[in-house]
Amino acid sequence: MNIRIPDAFEALPGTVSTLPERVRRSAGRLSLRGWLIAVVVAALVAALVLYSIFGGQAPHKPPPAPVTVRPAALQDLPVVDHTMGTVISNATVQVTARVQGQLMKAYFTEGQAVHAGDILFQIDPRPYRAALDNAAATLTAAKAKAQRYASLLAQKAVAPQDADDARAAYLVAVANVDAARLNLGYTQIRSPIDGKTGPILIQPGNLITATGSSNSGGATISNPTSTLVVITQITPIKVSFALPQTDLPRIQKRLTAGLPVSLTQQGSIDGKPLTARVDFVGNEVNDQTGTIELRATVANKDGALVPGQLVDVAVQLDTVKGALVVPHDAINLGPSTSFVYVVKHGNAVMATVTVIHDDGTIAAIKGPVKAGDTVIVDGQLKVVPGKPVRIVGAPKPKT
Repeated sequence: MNIRIPDAFEALPGTVSTLPERVRRSAGRLSLRGWLIAVVVAALVAALVLYSIFGGQAPHKPPPAPVTVRPAALQDLPVVDHTMGTVISNATVQVTARVQGQLMKAYFTEGQAVHAGDILFQIDPRPYRAALDNAAATLTAAKAKAQRYASLLAQKAVAPQDADDARAAYLVAVANVDAARLNLGYTQIRSPIDGKTGPILIQPGNLITATGSSNSGGATISNPTSTLVVITQITPIKVSFALPQTDLPRIQKRLTAGLPVSLTQQGSIDGKPLTARVDFVGNEVNDQTGTIELRATVANKDGALVPGQLVDVAVQLDTVKGALVVPHDAINLGPSTSFVYVVKHGNAVMATVTVIHDDGTIAAIKGPVKAGDTVIVDGQLKVVPGKPVRIVGAPKPKT
């Protein structure tokens, strides 16, 4: 007799087809329920985010950008170039001794202003005075001999050659006296120009030699130039500066009528500029810098300018008549053009312009801008073209 044992995975009678169907229905109900829960949670999270951002209110438009404005105006605008200049002296002299000897005395103090002909140093004159006396005595004897031989020649008592030799000796004696007198005069060293003295480079007491060295206390101090002092002329004085070669046509045009310059000392307390006129234009353009040198002479009666000093130079090259001008800060630079923002009916309108001249404070422009138009000078970074702006403060009237 065969007995059948049901398999563990075999469904009981009456449940073979119903068990899998129930499982599928339960799984479907669970999937739909999870999806609905996820949607609800996402909506709640989005609502919380919007509430935290907008404070429970709906998003609103950004406020108009705050800007500062100024009016465009018509006026004559000077074309001024700004550069750096160097003060140079008209003349600088290295004073040296023309004869050797002991330096006895200095007649000036270092940094003193002196005039041409003033005595600066005294070299011991005694050897040169003795040499002059000796040359004078020799001259007296040579003169007497030459006169005696001339008389004897007239009597044919001496040979003509002897008379000529006596005459030549006399002339040599005259030259020696002149040379000795010059050397004695050279013991007083005088200023060749008007100017200001520098430091004394060889102090009194030193022996000034003809080879350009000084001797002090038996020790020889090498001094190849034997310069005693340097004198620099500071009244008047010049300022040298350079401008781009592109300005050369304007420079040449204005030079005949006078090219004015304004000079301001760096670190000046009162900031008051000095005025001068260009009196020299270089004869060539520097091929490395592309500039040409100009010089202007300043009276400098108070000695305020000294050689080597740097000054700020402003040169007026031209004047733009009846120019349309706006503040420099109103100019904005685009990729290939310049533009300004004009405020019209409360909106910022972009206007492309051409800058004729800009001195760093005021700019002359050409473009769709008229005198009296209000241009934005501050706050451009927040401006959106065509969008409203809020003017901060009243526009300043033109001066």
